[in-house]
Amino acid sequence: MSLYGFCQVTFPWLFKIWLRWEVFGQENIPAEGPVVLASNHLSLLDPPVLGAAATRPVNFMAKSELFKPAWFGALIRKLGAFPVRRGAMDRDAIKTGLKILKENKVLAVFPEGTRSKTGELGRAGGGAFMMAVKMKAAIVPAYIYGTDLKRHPGWPKVRVIFGRPMEYDSAMGTGREQLDEIGARWREEVLVLRKAVALENGDHRS
Repeated sequence: MSLYGFCQVTFPWLFKIWLRWEVFGQENIPAEGPVVLASNHLSLLDPPVLGAAATRPVNFMAKSELFKPAWFGALIRKLGAFPVRRGAMDRDAIKTGLKILKENKVLAVFPEGTRSKTGELGRAGGGAFMMAVKMKAAIVPAYIYGTDLKRHPGWPKVRVIFGRPMEYDSAMGTGREQLDEIGARWREEVLVLRKAVALENGDHRS
């Protein structure tokens, strides 16, 4: 069994005990074809929590700083991560992402570009969806709750919810205006998912 396969088997049990982890909407992840999972971002726990929740192996864009020291970089590469330089047009990372989608695999992105320090959902960068449009991949919005352990001390209650694939014109271009439009729609979809999680947790104010 590969390291990824081992983690795929063991992480759900670990997360259920440690994080009281629950997953909703897995049926919304297409069983085949290229898929982009687009999630909010709260903490370094998000990639393993999201990957364990998915029904298919997931590849992640991860900031290049995480690949140091080299032994840790080698480890997360085995778990499906590849580096991206933030704040710059990283052509190598884009080429890797496009190759993953061309092979009908699953790519996870965090459109906000960085972790939210407040728990609020930030603005989506349109560039996060460029690869999906180019490869005509399904875009599945996802919402993660509870992984920001500083804001949820003690015994956290983590939730992952996948929404239905977003509808978009597969023939649309990849100009900034078009991508920003998808980003705005993604944000609306994730806010709906956040409200569903809040209601499930008994918070009727969201």
